[in-house]
Amino acid sequence: MRSRVFNRLREDILTGKYKKNDELREAAIGEELGVSRTPVREALHQLELEGLVEIIPNRGAYVVGITSADVEDIYMIRARLEGLCARLAAERVSTEQMGEMEEILMLSRFHEEKKHYSQLFELDSRFHEVLFASCGSKILEHVLDDFHHYIQMVRKRSLTVENRAEKATKEHEAIYAAIKSHDGDKADELATLHIMNARKNMKNHNLGNILDKNVLD
Repeated sequence: MRSRVFNRLREDILTGKYKKNDELREAAIGEELGVSRTPVREALHQLELEGLVEIIPNRGAYVVGITSADVEDIYMIRARLEGLCARLAAERVSTEQMGEMEEILMLSRFHEEKKHYSQLFELDSRFHEVLFASCGSKILEHVLDDFHHYIQMVRKRSLTVENRAEKATKEHEAIYAAIKSHDGDKADELATLHIMNARKNMKNHNLGNILDKNVLD
């Protein structure tokens, strides 16, 4: 129950339903989700450990969320870790995972031509999920998955500017090719460059500011 409440609240914070400094009232959330206050309280404490919520004694729980500064840090950390992930994937990827990556890339090209950005965002997310899983390290997969999820608002906006979706697909294809050929050095280099390019695109268009301003559209 706590896990279900935690995942729902985290998603609502990361997608902007709850804004920075909003108070998260246990009773209201419990009523909305059809649960008692206990799992809500436990979920709020877990969210505090992740830095998404601040609990002030005798006052309540308030949203901290993800700021533009956090996004900067996440991209820099991801660049290092995703390079390592791709290097490991070049050694450990399964045939099934390679097939799934190939299918994702094929679908990405199709939706790219149609300018279907919602589908491209989902496919982009799925490519990275498969990449994370293919590294064969549950710890690394978990860390990268969390980071990827935390910046979903920025990622979704980023894919719609300056042909970033098309560029991202080409970068994914290059990463896929390096992994397929079991070239760990190349896979590491390309995956690192992919995240740094995404960071550059984000900075060029001040996309991190949508988190500070609580602007979704």
